[in-house]
Amino acid sequence: MPQSRRQLLTTFAAATGVLLAKPLLVSGFGAQQHPQPIPSPNAPNPNFPPGLNGPDQKPGSDKKEIDPQKQVEIRTDIQKLYELASELKDQAGKSDMNSTLPVSLVKKAQEIEKLAKQIKQLSKG
Repeated sequence: MPQSRRQLLTTFAAATGVLLAKPLLVSGFGAQQHPQPIPSPNAPNPNFPPGLNGPDQKPGSDKKEIDPQKQVEIRTDIQKLYELASELKDQAGKSDMNSTLPVSLVKKAQEIEKLAKQIKQLSKG
Protein backbone atom coordinates (compact mmCIF):
# COMPACT_ATOMS: atom_id res chain seq x y z
CA MET A 1 0.00 0.00 0.00
CA PRO A 2 2.72 2.57 0.76
CA GLN A 3 4.21 1.79 -2.65
CA SER A 4 0.96 2.64 -4.44
CA ARG A 5 0.61 5.93 -2.50
CA ARG A 6 4.16 6.85 -3.35
CA GLN A 7 3.53 6.08 -7.00
CA LEU A 8 0.27 8.08 -6.96
CA LEU A 9 1.96 11.12 -5.39
CA THR A 10 4.87 10.91 -7.85
CA THR A 11 2.47 10.76 -10.79
CA PHE A 12 0.43 13.65 -9.38
CA ALA A 13 3.58 15.77 -8.83
CA ALA A 14 4.84 15.03 -12.35
CA ALA A 15 1.49 15.96 -13.91
CA THR A 16 1.35 19.19 -11.90
CA GLY A 17 4.91 20.06 -12.95
CA VAL A 18 4.11 19.47 -16.62
CA LEU A 19 0.96 21.62 -16.43
CA LEU A 20 2.81 24.45 -14.71
CA ALA A 21 5.82 24.31 -17.05
CA LYS A 22 3.78 24.11 -20.27
CA PRO A 23 3.24 27.90 -20.66
CA LEU A 24 6.93 28.55 -20.07
CA LEU A 25 7.96 25.91 -22.59
CA VAL A 26 5.48 27.03 -25.23
CA SER A 27 6.41 30.72 -24.98
CA GLY A 28 10.11 29.91 -25.22
CA PHE A 29 9.88 27.64 -28.26
CA GLY A 30 7.04 29.21 -30.23
CA ALA A 31 7.18 32.51 -32.07
CA GLN A 32 6.04 35.39 -29.95
CA GLN A 33 2.75 36.82 -31.05
CA HIS A 34 2.62 40.58 -31.48
CA PRO A 35 -0.72 42.33 -31.46
CA GLN A 36 -1.77 43.47 -34.91
CA PRO A 37 -2.69 47.15 -35.23
CA ILE A 38 -6.24 47.99 -36.24
CA PRO A 39 -6.19 49.63 -39.68
CA SER A 40 -7.50 53.17 -39.85
CA PRO A 41 -10.68 53.67 -41.89
CA ASN A 42 -9.03 56.74 -43.47
CA ALA A 43 -5.87 54.88 -44.47
CA PRO A 44 -5.30 54.23 -48.17
CA ASN A 45 -6.36 50.84 -49.44
CA PRO A 46 -3.27 48.55 -49.51
CA ASN A 47 -4.81 46.50 -52.36
CA PHE A 48 -4.29 49.35 -54.85
CA PRO A 49 -0.88 50.21 -56.28
CA PRO A 50 0.87 53.29 -54.88
CA GLY A 51 -0.27 56.54 -56.42
CA LEU A 52 -3.78 55.35 -57.19
CA ASN A 53 -6.62 56.33 -54.92
CA GLY A 54 -8.92 53.52 -55.97
CA PRO A 55 -11.91 53.33 -58.25
CA ASP A 56 -14.39 55.29 -56.15
CA GLN A 57 -12.25 58.36 -55.43
CA LYS A 58 -11.79 61.22 -57.86
CA PRO A 59 -8.63 63.31 -57.68
CA GLY A 60 -9.34 66.69 -56.14
CA SER A 61 -12.74 65.67 -54.78
CA ASP A 62 -11.60 66.41 -51.23
CA LYS A 63 -10.86 70.06 -51.95
CA LYS A 64 -13.62 72.49 -51.17
CA GLU A 65 -13.94 75.25 -53.68
CA ILE A 66 -15.35 78.56 -52.50
CA ASP A 67 -18.07 80.10 -54.63
CA PRO A 68 -16.74 83.23 -56.47
CA GLN A 69 -19.66 85.26 -55.12
CA LYS A 70 -18.71 84.26 -51.57
CA GLN A 71 -15.09 85.20 -52.28
CA VAL A 72 -16.17 88.71 -53.22
CA GLU A 73 -18.38 88.94 -50.14
CA ILE A 74 -15.55 87.74 -47.90
CA ARG A 75 -13.15 90.29 -49.38
CA THR A 76 -15.59 93.18 -48.85
CA ASP A 77 -16.27 92.04 -45.29
CA ILE A 78 -12.54 91.85 -44.58
CA GLN A 79 -12.09 95.37 -45.93
CA LYS A 80 -14.93 96.58 -43.70
CA LEU A 81 -13.40 94.75 -40.74
CA TYR A 82 -10.08 96.48 -41.37
CA GLU A 83 -11.77 99.89 -41.48
CA LEU A 84 -13.69 99.21 -38.25
CA ALA A 85 -10.55 98.03 -36.48
CA SER A 86 -8.71 101.20 -37.61
CA GLU A 87 -11.55 103.37 -36.31
CA LEU A 88 -11.52 101.51 -33.00
CA LYS A 89 -7.79 102.05 -32.69
CA ASP A 90 -8.17 105.78 -33.38
CA GLN A 91 -11.01 106.11 -30.86
CA ALA A 92 -9.05 104.21 -28.23
CA GLY A 93 -6.06 106.50 -28.78
CA LYS A 94 -8.19 109.61 -28.33
CA SER A 95 -10.12 108.47 -25.24
CA ASP A 96 -8.87 108.40 -21.67
CA MET A 97 -8.28 104.72 -20.83
CA ASN A 98 -7.77 105.40 -17.11
CA SER A 99 -11.46 106.09 -16.66
CA THR A 100 -14.39 103.98 -17.87
CA LEU A 101 -14.55 102.95 -21.52
CA PRO A 102 -16.88 104.96 -23.74
CA VAL A 103 -20.01 103.11 -24.91
CA SER A 104 -19.13 103.83 -28.54
CA LEU A 105 -15.86 101.93 -28.08
CA VAL A 106 -17.66 98.87 -26.69
CA LYS A 107 -20.27 98.94 -29.47
CA LYS A 108 -17.55 99.21 -32.11
CA ALA A 109 -15.76 96.20 -30.59
CA GLN A 110 -19.02 94.21 -30.62
CA GLU A 111 -19.61 95.14 -34.26
CA ILE A 112 -16.08 93.99 -35.13
CA GLU A 113 -16.65 90.70 -33.31
CA LYS A 114 -19.94 90.10 -35.12
CA LEU A 115 -18.36 90.82 -38.51
CA ALA A 116 -15.42 88.50 -37.74
CA LYS A 117 -17.82 85.66 -36.91
CA GLN A 118 -19.71 86.32 -40.14
CA ILE A 119 -16.46 86.10 -42.14
CA LYS A 120 -15.60 82.87 -40.35
CA GLN A 121 -18.97 81.33 -41.24
CA LEU A 122 -18.65 82.40 -44.88
CA SER A 123 -15.18 80.92 -45.19
CA LYS A 124 -16.34 77.58 -43.76
CA GLY A 125 -18.73 77.18 -46.63
